[in-house]
Amino acid sequence: MKNEASQTLRLAFPIIIGELAQMALHLIDSAMVGAISYKQLAAAALVINAMNIPFVIGIGMTISVSQMVSLANGRRDAQQVSHYLFNGFCLCTLTALAISITLLFGKDYLHNLGQDPEVVELAIPFMRLMGLSIIPMLLFMTLKQFADGLEHTRTAMIFSLAGMPINIMLNWLLIYGNWGFPRLELEGAGWATLITRSMMFLALLFVVLRHKTFEKYIAVGRNQWYFKWQTWRELLHIGVPSSLQIGMEAGAFAVSGIIIGTLGAVAQAAHQIALSSASFTFMVSMGLAQAGSIRVSNALGRNDWAKIFVIGKSTLVTALIYGTFCAITFGLLRNHLPMAFNDNTEVVTLAALLLLFAAVFQISDSTQAIGAGLLRGIKDVKTPTILIGIAYWVIGIPVGYTFAFHFGMGASGMWLGLILGLTMASIFLMTRFFKMTRRNQV
Repeated sequence: MKNEASQTLRLAFPIIIGELAQMALHLIDSAMVGAISYKQLAAAALVINAMNIPFVIGIGMTISVSQMVSLANGRRDAQQVSHYLFNGFCLCTLTALAISITLLFGKDYLHNLGQDPEVVELAIPFMRLMGLSIIPMLLFMTLKQFADGLEHTRTAMIFSLAGMPINIMLNWLLIYGNWGFPRLELEGAGWATLITRSMMFLALLFVVLRHKTFEKYIAVGRNQWYFKWQTWRELLHIGVPSSLQIGMEAGAFAVSGIIIGTLGAVAQAAHQIALSSASFTFMVSMGLAQAGSIRVSNALGRNDWAKIFVIGKSTLVTALIYGTFCAITFGLLRNHLPMAFNDNTEVVTLAALLLLFAAVFQISDSTQAIGAGLLRGIKDVKTPTILIGIAYWVIGIPVGYTFAFHFGMGASGMWLGLILGLTMASIFLMTRFFKMTRRNQV
């Protein structure tokens, strides 16, 4: 089992670094905007919460590419890999355009969410730019999933890391108006994100089309790059439930953020600080989940269920160790982390309290991500989607709302609901994975 864990970690490491780089961009944006005022930070939080659900639905569609590419790669079928790349890229392009258009036309809906009016006015220009940046980001993610499915996970990592200094420099120029550039504040962060994501996509596209690593898959494009409805059905079979799964989890956090926003800008800003910190650690779990999913899918292509069981067990143990480490770290640093985002005393105090709740759910957050990823790897997506819906939307959100408003616990009550939802999701998903693997080994 130790050997399997090592192989998964080697595959996961570049994915994790890439995910952390992407999350670091959001944290850097929050910190640089928060240095102006806590209302700018609250406006950024409002946009991120409002667009998070459609964005992660798009990411769920890109996951179908890595799953199907990995399955074909397990069968050593380069022709089929190329076919999934073309159809997956077309499907994800349509998805990206649909999400972007929806966000652009729906930006004025922010006025109807019961938020601070000044925060909403700051948020709308930022929402427009972030909506546009969805397109290059999802196209980048599609190509990343293709490379990851072939277990070339370092490719996208390099461009994710390269995007960080570019984004920071553009932020410095456009948020604060340095070197003669206009001082655009939060809107400047939106422009920086749009430019950086576009550059990352174009760079990765060039590598996929021209580098010798991917040459054999591009070379057969003449025969395999055509639309096929059956292929789209296979991609949608994985993509739609994956989108729903990720969307329901992200939606639970997004809705919680919007509900907390009705309590005021201080609560919204504190929630964003705690959530950004928890989201950063979650990226490691996501990387582990993706690596485990790719390895499981590859083994499924060979119908090796004994291997699938061992990969799943070793990945779960790794997630438990990591979750415990994160919980201890959050507990120890809860009074220091908020200072990196804002110096408002009320915001920092509340954020420190919420980070204690974030510490509690680190283990369940990590293990539920692993469970969902492993089940996607064995193409079991429908029932897990229902289980996730129950965990977050039948249990987590209603309980959190009750604690927040009926018991007067405010933001802390919503976070207690999130803890319960994540815990139930972890139990549901891991139980189902081991049940499925044991049944197929008989």
